[in-house]
Amino acid sequence: MGKKVLALFYSQSGQLEQIIDHFTLPFTQAGASVEKLHVYPVQPYPFPWTGKSFFSVMPDCVLQVPGQLQPFSFKESKYDLIILGYQPWFLSPSIPSNTILFDPVFRELAKNSPVITITGARNMWLSAMEKIKPVLKNMDAPLVGNIALVDRHHNFISFVTIFYWMFKAKKERFLNIFPIPGVSEQDILNTKAYGEAAIPYLEKGNWHGFQDEMVKQGAVPVKYALMFIESKARKIFKVWAGIISRRKKRDAWLVAFKYYLLIALFIAAPIILTVDAIFFKPFLSGRIRRQKQYYSGVN
Repeated sequence: MGKKVLALFYSQSGQLEQIIDHFTLPFTQAGASVEKLHVYPVQPYPFPWTGKSFFSVMPDCVLQVPGQLQPFSFKESKYDLIILGYQPWFLSPSIPSNTILFDPVFRELAKNSPVITITGARNMWLSAMEKIKPVLKNMDAPLVGNIALVDRHHNFISFVTIFYWMFKAKKERFLNIFPIPGVSEQDILNTKAYGEAAIPYLEKGNWHGFQDEMVKQGAVPVKYALMFIESKARKIFKVWAGIISRRKKRDAWLVAFKYYLLIALFIAAPIILTVDAIFFKPFLSGRIRRQKQYYSGVN
């Protein structure tokens, strides 16, 4: 094929790296040159996390303050396709992902190069993707595809299992009752099919219709309840991040945010969703359909 592909990502637990490996396998098999570049922060984030270390990254993450990465370089000066792997933290791209996006060398490299974004998330990825879109646009990097792999279990269940995984570093059944956290192994394996679907577009150098195909294959799940929660939470997260970022002593504010998050998820969200389901959702079917179409696309 002779095409040059760059897959650039940060992976803390290894899940996103698995996803990238399976997605790029068809490119390698088709004869493309695939460069996989795993970046690392100068100060590694702990895994497992502690509660304090996890919540401490919230303000910079939400406000998209870049961090510092260990030196990295690219083998080529131009690529036929860039695959950008990212993970959402606090409804925003993770700090390492933000750092990649604002790296001047990467921004110059990505100019006029088609970009496919791919994530492995608990379930809420829409807001993070909405922050990535304008950054890519500002660097003249056309977004041609977006793929989101998520934990398919109920929101409350995945909340419990993801924190067990994050704070214990054990991808196993919590109490031997809850399901295994994260994106399922089968969904990770199936990512290869998305890579296979991308081959004809890469060969032609024309990506028109690729995202439509991803939507048909179920590569970009958009659930109304999660879409609704995110639309409210991202505004509130920004307010919290702004307040906390201006404080010299943040610990008490971060603890307050932690308890706000728990109350919002387990008490406020069910009430708000119930009210919405009764009084608003039945009359907004057209608007909801358009919102789902928008978030499924790349515009």
